Amino acid sequence: MTQANKPLDSLDAIADCLAEAFEDGDGAAIAAAMKAVAQAPGLGSLAAAVNMPREELQAALVADEFNLDLTLEIMKVVDLHMSGKG
Repeated sequence: MTQANKPLDSLDAIADCLAEAFEDGDGAAIAAAMKAVAQAPGLGSLAAAVNMPREELQAALVADEFNLDLTLEIMKVVDLHMSGKG
């Protein structure tokens, strides 16, 4: 089962999903993962981790309006969560 098929109900699940998409390196896969995260029950945890209001983050992810700064903040969160799984 891929990460995309798991419920995105925690920051760890979201980090796993995004890490898999970033590792794949396909822009369409990354965009699809970001949109899935935008609808995820765990979105509030990611919003808190990137210090952004949940609604604002959700709107940016759904509209494909995440800029480089936001993308880098999300990648930092993913990296922090993935490095703790060693």
